[in-house]
Amino acid sequence: MALKYVVKKTTFGFDKEKAEKYVARPFNVVTVDFKMLCDQVTKVGFVPRGTVKSVLDGLIDSLITYMEIGASVSLGEFGTFRPSFGCKSQDDEKEVTTDTLKNRKIIFTPGSMFKGMIKSVSIQKLDSSKSNSSGMPGNGNGGNGEGGNEGGGEAPDPAA
Repeated sequence: MALKYVVKKTTFGFDKEKAEKYVARPFNVVTVDFKMLCDQVTKVGFVPRGTVKSVLDGLIDSLITYMEIGASVSLGEFGTFRPSFGCKSQDDEKEVTTDTLKNRKIIFTPGSMFKGMIKSVSIQKLDSSKSNSSGMPGNGNGGNGEGGNEGGGEAPDPAA
């Protein structure tokens, strides 16, 4: 099985000539919904849903199966996975080949629960002038810094 792409004429706005080039774009054949994915996981895993390790292994196998044919896979509130790649732009459509493809990747788009969580989660700066018992900066409460694990400050009290 192989990923499929379509060649698209694209206008680049970053130069004053507004050059038109041809680029490859991934072609996603279908979006697999959560029920379809669960059915596939059951078929691949050959185990009851309660066996978490086996289900997760089946899930990974199923994600690979669908993404190898170019499908986007929706995991409901969890989010969607889709295969993608970049392409070097070409002056002529015939110059766009698999050799011009680059940066193969899997794109994950979080579902509404993750989007809501990331919008509402507090972010605090880690204060490097304080030190906890492990010798690491911070007050020992495990707070996250802005943009990830940088910065300093106190973590909110989970009981509050």
